[in-house]
Amino acid sequence: MSSTKPYFIRALYDWIVDNALTPYLLVDTADPVCVVPTQFVQDGKIVLNLAPSAVKSLQLGNEFVMFGARFGGVAYEITVPLGSVRAIYAKENGHGLSFEDEAGAEATGTALLTTAQAEPDAEKKPAAKKPPRLTIVK
Repeated sequence: MSSTKPYFIRALYDWIVDNALTPYLLVDTADPVCVVPTQFVQDGKIVLNLAPSAVKSLQLGNEFVMFGARFGGVAYEITVPLGSVRAIYAKENGHGLSFEDEAGAEATGTALLTTAQAEPDAEKKPAAKKPPRLTIVK
């Protein structure tokens, strides 16, 4: 079965752009296949702006994210294997998805990134699970 990660990335990218926000991609640059400008890498990670106005020929494929962009006025061709993608989120509000380190397992977009809405007590108390139920909304 194919990974769900590329589908999540494409869906979140579309949602972010449709809401007139700026899509950012957090990338772990440890993979030698990852081609990014190394002078902008900090602590082994880089944040890439995927806004339509910031990239050229964006391809959100099933194996790689590829596009052209300028960094400090210099043109680069960026190639990021999907295994190196750690998150996609909106710059303005932090909403998006983060991905676990694949390490041989499929990533499934497990944590919702929210910068302003975190509740400090939510981590201490486990949430009681309620059974699902349907209601009719008129």
